[in-house]
Amino acid sequence: MSNLADWLNNEKVQYVENVADWREALAVAGRPLLREGAISQDYIDAIIHQKEEIGPFFVIAPQIAMPHARPEQGAHKLGLSVVLLGNAVTFDSEENDPVKVLFMFSAPDSNSHIEMISQLAEVLSDENIMEQIFAARSQQALMAILTGV
Repeated sequence: MSNLADWLNNEKVQYVENVADWREALAVAGRPLLREGAISQDYIDAIIHQKEEIGPFFVIAPQIAMPHARPEQGAHKLGLSVVLLGNAVTFDSEENDPVKVLFMFSAPDSNSHIEMISQLAEVLSDENIMEQIFAARSQQALMAILTGV
């Protein structure tokens, strides 16, 4: 199992049944990182602006989004949050919509997030774990899958 527990806790792993749209999904994903001071509101605004300008580049695979912005756009420290949506939301990604899970991360520089991203890549590339994530129906179940807690 990965070491995502190093970056996740009960506040940063969320299960939300419904969101109004992709903007609300991003706001929900960013909230724990805002609360802990890992990002500023500018960071979430930058993700929204980028999506509007160049499209949903961060929707990386079917049902999976990894929203992020550049360090200088409001990332204060390394951070990761996960939101599983009970009802998936569209991001206008032709191949990968609708999105069911968002892994939002922040990094204050170009190197500090490499270990975290490699751990996340392990999870994302494990079909068994991803099936468990998509099937989870509570914050507790999602937390257990991601951290073993």
